[in-house]
Amino acid sequence: MTETSMFVAFASVIGAASLLAAPAGRFHRSDDLPSLGGWALADRSLGPGWTWLLLGGTIFTSYAFTAVPGLVYAEGGSGFFALAYTVIVCPLAFALLPRLWRVARRHDYVTAADFVRGRYGSPRLALMVALTGILATMPYLALQLLGIQAVLAAGALGPGGLSSDLLVVALFAGLVVATCRHGLRAPTVISAWKGLAVLCSVVALVALALTRLGGAGPIFDSAAHHLAARASGDVSLTLAPHQRGAFATLALGSAPALLMYPHVLTAGFAAADPKALRRASVALPAWTAVLGLFGTLGLAALAAGVRTPPGRAEAAVPLLVGHLMPTALTGLVFGAFAVGALVPAAVLSIGAATSFARDIYAEYFQPTATPKRQVRIARVATPTVTAAAVAVAFGLRDQGAVNLQLLGGVWILQIFPAVAIGLYTRRLHHRALLAGWGAGMVSGTAMAVTQGFSAVVPLTFGGHDLEVYAGLAAVLLNLGVAVVLTVVFDRAGTPRGTDATALPPRLIARHHTERGTSGS
Repeated sequence: MTETSMFVAFASVIGAASLLAAPAGRFHRSDDLPSLGGWALADRSLGPGWTWLLLGGTIFTSYAFTAVPGLVYAEGGSGFFALAYTVIVCPLAFALLPRLWRVARRHDYVTAADFVRGRYGSPRLALMVALTGILATMPYLALQLLGIQAVLAAGALGPGGLSSDLLVVALFAGLVVATCRHGLRAPTVISAWKGLAVLCSVVALVALALTRLGGAGPIFDSAAHHLAARASGDVSLTLAPHQRGAFATLALGSAPALLMYPHVLTAGFAAADPKALRRASVALPAWTAVLGLFGTLGLAALAAGVRTPPGRAEAAVPLLVGHLMPTALTGLVFGAFAVGALVPAAVLSIGAATSFARDIYAEYFQPTATPKRQVRIARVATPTVTAAAVAVAFGLRDQGAVNLQLLGGVWILQIFPAVAIGLYTRRLHHRALLAGWGAGMVSGTAMAVTQGFSAVVPLTFGGHDLEVYAGLAAVLLNLGVAVVLTVVFDRAGTPRGTDATALPPRLIARHHTERGTSGS
């Protein structure tokens, strides 16, 4: 009976999200012709409030709301690095997204690869940017499924492993239907429900934890005691000296990597104007505060004596919810967590599908594809991307998918020089950027894999042994190769591509019609 009431409460939250998504198509301007800008970017019409909800709902995923407190539960203070990097994301978003939006709106770009192709006149570099984004998206999307699975397992909402998997598939099947039909409008509308549900859940959980566990002081004291009792001396509420380099470089490297993901750029391109993006970026720290509350729940789980299965630290908060709340309320909170995964999952699939339709299909398979045809291909690619992510999640399961996501973060950071630096200067040669991308991809992957799929790797610099984020080390090598080879190519007289972003307005349309026959 208790499991039934929990499932009913869970289903009611999911049902409310479905009801909100159903009329999303009414926000579409029916007199407009079908286009990727309409389907994937909601006609670039989102005001500051909707942009803030969508950006926050996309960046702050349900998996983050379980993984961050899980890291704090397992690793202590070092798990709070996510708060540092989400703070760094805000000024980066403020500086980069409005500038990129202006260029994208003027030239009808819908992906980062569109911008790179136009800026450097290099289809090959644009293809690498598109493929990197799609490749990095797969494990990111798979983690959203794992976040829901952790909730279902903690609440025993599925009577067995197969039933739990089928429930996850059913949730994402419904998401695919709404996304294919309404595009970005569906997750945009659901993001409002996510924000309300997640905020109410975390406030209620923190209040209950403070009441039941004696307040903030006893929670921190008890958590410190539990961490000190573990075998590893590195686990504590404060950082050891040798952990500071890893903490700092993880924060510094993860922030720019996050902004390069297709789903984040898709949410940014959907804004109505640069002012909406700037206002949303200024307000993003409110989402970081919510994430900080979730992080403290990892300490509360320690203080409450929650025991997670081996290797499943992300289950700490779902188990804590069951410990603190009655069954029906537990179901409501778990439903909020599930909705929190659906929003980023939808935007992830839209971003990857749009990149495939625009940057691969329309560029290499059918250069004469009409906007309507591109939308059709994107709609077909959306369930394909989601199905591939489901296969990754179910095939690799927990640790394998997490390991792949660590590599995804390293990979996506390697397009930062081409995209972000390209917004401000075109001095780097496109062939040098392509070589730097290759060096960063190979070195970053090798460093992470040789350390057992660890995001942090040991390096010796100036006679000092340091632990640094593999992605940051790789992108510095990437940038160094690009700078050196730019000098080499320029001295050798290697020609550069045409900068389409500098074309006067009267030539923009002509450039778009000639894109399909451009060289490499």
